[in-house]
Amino acid sequence: MIASATKQLARKRRHARVRAKVKGISTKPRLCVYRSLNHIYAQVIDDSNGNTLAVASTLDQEIKAEANGKAKSEKAKLVGALIAKRALGQEISGVVFDRGGYKYHGRVKALAEAARKEGLKF
Repeated sequence: MIASATKQLARKRRHARVRAKVKGISTKPRLCVYRSLNHIYAQVIDDSNGNTLAVASTLDQEIKAEANGKAKSEKAKLVGALIAKRALGQEISGVVFDRGGYKYHGRVKALAEAARKEGLKF
């Protein structure tokens, strides 16, 4: 098997293990992170109703100009702050963190710490 396909398969397995344990409910929804090669995306999801409550990514117009020319981890911090502001704007103060099968370091860690700094509780 190709090395990249093996890595993707391993991430999907880790993600399935995490998702078996992590569930978002109305009072404490799930903060889900997806990391692509160039961008990072975050969603606040209520799994009991199947609704996405808040979304933020490096492609958002609010932070796109500010993120231009910055390192990927710096962009992740901007996304973390933005998702926290949007969640707090909908009166969501606590979430469960779904790292999406990614290791908790680098961009994923930067996003989580920025969201915590803005007042979102994990």
